[in-house]
Amino acid sequence: MKIVACNSNLPLADAVSKALHLPLTNAIIRRFADMEIHVEIQENVRGEDVFVIQSTCFPANDNLMELLITLDALRRSSARRVTAVIPYFGYARQDRKTNPRTPISAKLVANIITEAGANRVLTLDLHAGQIQGFFDIPVDNLYGAPLFARDIQDRFAGRDIMVVSPDAGGVARARATASRLACDFAIIDKRRPRAGVSEVMNVIGDVEGRHCIMIDDIVDSGGSLCNAAEALIRHGAASASAYVSHGVLSGQALERIGASPIETLTITDSIHLDPARNPPSNLQVLTIAPLLAEAMRRISDETSVSSLFD
Repeated sequence: MKIVACNSNLPLADAVSKALHLPLTNAIIRRFADMEIHVEIQENVRGEDVFVIQSTCFPANDNLMELLITLDALRRSSARRVTAVIPYFGYARQDRKTNPRTPISAKLVANIITEAGANRVLTLDLHAGQIQGFFDIPVDNLYGAPLFARDIQDRFAGRDIMVVSPDAGGVARARATASRLACDFAIIDKRRPRAGVSEVMNVIGDVEGRHCIMIDDIVDSGGSLCNAAEALIRHGAASASAYVSHGVLSGQALERIGASPIETLTITDSIHLDPARNPPSNLQVLTIAPLLAEAMRRISDETSVSSLFD
């Protein structure tokens, strides 16, 4: 078993390596002067079970190309099996035709990853479950809900909590977390007049006096989450917090979240958050390194991954 780290999230790759007590494979991933990507695996991987860790986050296209070229290098080096470990799967929000003459980019990316040489994929909280079916190779989709549930139980012990889905599309995710916590859940009804803009229409459920915890998979600009928090407070919630799997946090998201009524926004380290961006005091990060490491160990040992969530 070998681990190859691309450049999108080296701290997470290092943490997984330490959890598995397995050093990262020596590899060079660099740019030529015209920004072409060059990959050179500097260890023998013939017949090995190789895991490539790379989130396809910003800059999404560069990180995707790094992954593809690394997969091709490993296939041409006669690796026995190559697993693409993609903590954050970019392009997942383009999982269907929303208008005439638009692509299904998630399917295209799935095809490209397969053709580049991946034998299987390991990822976390896909934006839409059907994306697993876009691949013609096995896909293990891990869930952040157990990690979030444990942190919520510790952080909100003794409080009257309510899980909230910030939109209708996340109801199944919120319901699953509410079931783990044995609490009620509510739904925020919103509409999107255009991409990246949302308006809260209604709060479905009695949030009066409750400590509301929003559950979502992606926070990008932060606008939807901040609007939802404001709506919950207006409807009498005692507090509004959020747990989100992937912190894309583009543009002025950090400033917006810091100025919002969100008590705590908790994300995972599926996407590396640069400390130089000065994250606000109400943002905390939970690591998924132990979860990824255990899943990788089980894949290599050919044992059950789904039992991680029993």
